[in-house]
Amino acid sequence: MTLRIARRRAERFHREDGTVTAFVVIFTAVLVLFAGLVIDGGLTLAAHVEAINEAQEAARAGAQAIDLAAYRASGELTLNAEQARQAAFAYLASTGHDGTVQIRGDEVDVSVRITQPMQILGIGGLANLAVTGYGAARPEHGVETAAP
Repeated sequence: MTLRIARRRAERFHREDGTVTAFVVIFTAVLVLFAGLVIDGGLTLAAHVEAINEAQEAARAGAQAIDLAAYRASGELTLNAEQARQAAFAYLASTGHDGTVQIRGDEVDVSVRITQPMQILGIGGLANLAVTGYGAARPEHGVETAAP
């Protein structure tokens, strides 16, 4: 009698072979995907912030290229367009990222594109993601403060 019970229990366990394995495989794949979204998503967000910061700084660098002759003659701030473009591109070159610079009137517009390689999602075929940041600046007069 005891031998029969032991066989029944053994047969019952053998019928479910592989069910836990499939669950573990699926659960592990979901965990890796979730980790990829968190890690690679965070890296992509950081790259986007970096692109915005670099674009804004390049635009500020370009906006400092004031046409001094025009300013001394009229007191009006105007950009030297070619110097502004060169200053913005020089800043971008110092960061090692590509971008575009447009001068529209007295405004310097910069767009920076950064390609962020994927650390975990690259396993699934998503090798990298491109993010773009924009920045604009124009020259302004400083504010004078009265001495106390």
